[in-house]
Amino acid sequence: MMKTDKKEASGSEDNGASVHAENPETLNNLKVNTPKEVAAGFPAVVSAMKHVFGEMGPGRGMKALLNLNQKGGIDCPSCAWPDPDGHRSAIAEYCENGAKAIADEATTKVLHAGFFAKHSIAALSGLDDFHIGKKGRLGEPVYRRENATHYEPVSWEEAFRIIARHLQSLDSPDEATFYTSGRTSNEAAFLYQLFAREYGTNNLPDCSNMCHESSGVALGESLGIGKGSVTLEDLYRAEVIIIAGQNPGTNHPRMLSALEKAKRNGCIIIAVNPLPETGLIAFDNPQEVKGMLGMGKKLSDVFLQVKINGDLPLMKALMKLMLEQERQHPGTVFDHDFIREHTSEYDEFIESLDKHSLEELSEACGIGLEQLREVAGILCKKNNIITCWAMGLTQHKNSVDTIKEFVNLLLLKGSIGKPGAGTCPVRGHSNVQGDRTMGIFEQPSQELLDSIARNFGFHPPQHHGFDVVNSIKAMHDGRVKVFMGMGGNFLSATPDTLYTAQALQQCRLTVQVSTKLNRSHLITGKEALILPTFGRSDIHEVGGEKQFVSCENSMGVVQMSQGRLQPVSTHLRSETAIICHLAKAVLGNRSKVNWDRFLDHNDHIRDAIEATIPGFEQYNKRVREPGGFYLPNSAREKRFPTDTLKARFHVSDVEMVHLEDDELLMMTIRSHDQFNTTVYGLEDRYRGIHNERRIILMNTKDIEKLGYRDRDVVDLYNDQGGTARVARKFVIIAYNIPEKCCATYFPEANVLVPIGTVADQSNTPASKSVVLRIKKHGDVPKKSTAAG
Repeated sequence: MMKTDKKEASGSEDNGASVHAENPETLNNLKVNTPKEVAAGFPAVVSAMKHVFGEMGPGRGMKALLNLNQKGGIDCPSCAWPDPDGHRSAIAEYCENGAKAIADEATTKVLHAGFFAKHSIAALSGLDDFHIGKKGRLGEPVYRRENATHYEPVSWEEAFRIIARHLQSLDSPDEATFYTSGRTSNEAAFLYQLFAREYGTNNLPDCSNMCHESSGVALGESLGIGKGSVTLEDLYRAEVIIIAGQNPGTNHPRMLSALEKAKRNGCIIIAVNPLPETGLIAFDNPQEVKGMLGMGKKLSDVFLQVKINGDLPLMKALMKLMLEQERQHPGTVFDHDFIREHTSEYDEFIESLDKHSLEELSEACGIGLEQLREVAGILCKKNNIITCWAMGLTQHKNSVDTIKEFVNLLLLKGSIGKPGAGTCPVRGHSNVQGDRTMGIFEQPSQELLDSIARNFGFHPPQHHGFDVVNSIKAMHDGRVKVFMGMGGNFLSATPDTLYTAQALQQCRLTVQVSTKLNRSHLITGKEALILPTFGRSDIHEVGGEKQFVSCENSMGVVQMSQGRLQPVSTHLRSETAIICHLAKAVLGNRSKVNWDRFLDHNDHIRDAIEATIPGFEQYNKRVREPGGFYLPNSAREKRFPTDTLKARFHVSDVEMVHLEDDELLMMTIRSHDQFNTTVYGLEDRYRGIHNERRIILMNTKDIEKLGYRDRDVVDLYNDQGGTARVARKFVIIAYNIPEKCCATYFPEANVLVPIGTVADQSNTPASKSVVLRIKKHGDVPKKSTAAG
């Protein structure tokens, strides 16, 4: 720790474009109510219909909803929660946020060239993310020339020529990076990685790098497969479900129905989170009369309110208590047959537990010994245990170790590879897992590279490429000169907003393939293109035949998704067509791939996937079966292809973040009116926060100790690495959160997340472990010791 001179990073750019629309003179009419105690029910139905009918009218809206998540219908563009294998509700197989997502995508508001002629890039960037997204669907390709203040219309052919000119002029293919969001279909993802690798680079960052990369690394090293092991049916059979670092009521609302069914079957649900989230307290199922009448069911049996990043010591404390019981009653707590036949390094793990003090672990996680003993007692008596988690576990420096501790618990109980037990990382975006399966990965396996070479006749690059964080750093220092994003809102999703904005502006060209306007279109390279594409809901025809795509959900089911709505513009192209035309323009005659064949029909793309990716035998036949098919999953079969050929126990240390007296540990969270970077509205209904997103949730004792009051307006500072990152004008809200912890909304607080603070091994930004100080808005902060 040493004193450093700090360069202040706020939120504006030299060209007048705003990184996150900071407007210190304006706050909305904040209202705060008591947090809700029950999720969903009639208010969720009202909210969903308001968004759907407001964006596209009753006729188009009902057509979209009646096809959403139906077999052969539209796969929800929101979260990756699985659909039931069997019966699905004919009228409402979706949740409130799924309805908001389809309303946002299928809106009838369209932006054509006249809109961009009227509004400069700088003026648009002065809006917040909510109002940018509400402008409407992109209706035609537009181009920003170097030094231009406005986008102008451009033909598709000219757009491809511009990209080809830039990519062909680079000194190395590694001077380009190709980002993918989870919205991309299997077919588009496969073609995108195929193009990038034939072009000559493995620079394929994706949104997994920012969310569940830690899960993939931890599960891959522990179990030999970087995916969860459970199915939806397993949740119904579980005796205990642990839900950690997750807010399903907002982020995966359909999960509540599965938890309700598990609860009816006698399951004990344990919630682990720094915030008490309404969806885990009680649930009014809107598909049942009792739910619509507000006669909801309590879901969680136990709430463990851990400190931010207290999950690892929590798990150690529980397993240490279970070990005590196992020693007192040998063979009654641990599954020694499973441990002996299917695991390695058990003795080393047990030895490591003995080194920890229960009192120290209790202090580190923030849970008292009495409650720890209560939960350990439950786990001692149950054998079918499922652990579920999301980004509350994956976005810390020690995330990989933390997830391995959750796996350790399952291995002790033999809760892998049997009904009602296993791992359940709950993915955020609907096809983020499918993108990785299709080869969107900067560290491809040798098996994938060899398969590409066999099937397509070119030699793909063998060296690893850049992930998200390393792509940003490479753009920032000039090693990457062209950025292309296949979906997503890269700038708003990534950490260290000003640093990332500067990185994008260093590029010669930035290209965004998108459905809606977002902030990444407004902070650009010297030249920029926006290419409008179909959404999941849009009908896509080739030669008079309707096409469909496919997606993979959180539990490894691949199913079809077919658009049912008329596109809002005749100038849109499918992602697959965009990639094929781009490949033809860039690679020309040197390409070994028959891109024209892929343009003819999506079945040809699936044939190529079947030949290249394991698990896709008879792809075109099986994907047409109602509900799709499951991909192979070794962990479900008690096969663990690790380097020991067994599931591995893991030994880790407890490392807590040290905070000075004036520092807090911040985690970023989503509001209820939000999915990832898309903000649907300004209502965080369950938390009782309305009309404002620039808020900081704090413990009442911390507010008093630091000399503030509820509703004071403050500026937030992070000093990591000697740079004073600042997010201005946030309103303090007293909230039920552990002392020394605080929470802010994503992406408004992303400017505070240092680019250099990442999870070990996975390189995921540590957005849930941000050290900050607060100052009264407008006060000049004193120089202080830089954190870290």
